[in-house]
Amino acid sequence: MGAEKPPLNKPQDFLKGKSEYTLALYDHFISEFKKVGKIEIEPTKTMIGISNSNKRIAWVTQLGKNFIHVVFPFKKEHKDNLCFQKIGQVPGQNQLNHHLRLLYKEDINKEVLKFMKLAFDERG
Repeated sequence: MGAEKPPLNKPQDFLKGKSEYTLALYDHFISEFKKVGKIEIEPTKTMIGISNSNKRIAWVTQLGKNFIHVVFPFKKEHKDNLCFQKIGQVPGQNQLNHHLRLLYKEDINKEVLKFMKLAFDERG
């Protein structure tokens, strides 16, 4: 039997080997989220969770060569937007995941900031 991989225990573990561009985009996203309110960055097995003092409010699910993919869990669907590429119901839950792909720092515009604040303020 092979040795088991050690569990990922730091957000930095997800960032290893990523392009400078992706790292700058991730850092910018986290920096902008910190302006919304106090957040905690918490790695899981497969992604980076972002939490306020109440609950998990977003996940960074993918760090690509030139993008980051973020999911916001909301209780209602926010159809009227230009930023989410997909909205999907979580089976058996009152949760709709809103998928955001950031390609440029400028993608974090007023609309995205509004949804970041909404996610931060939403009660569990």
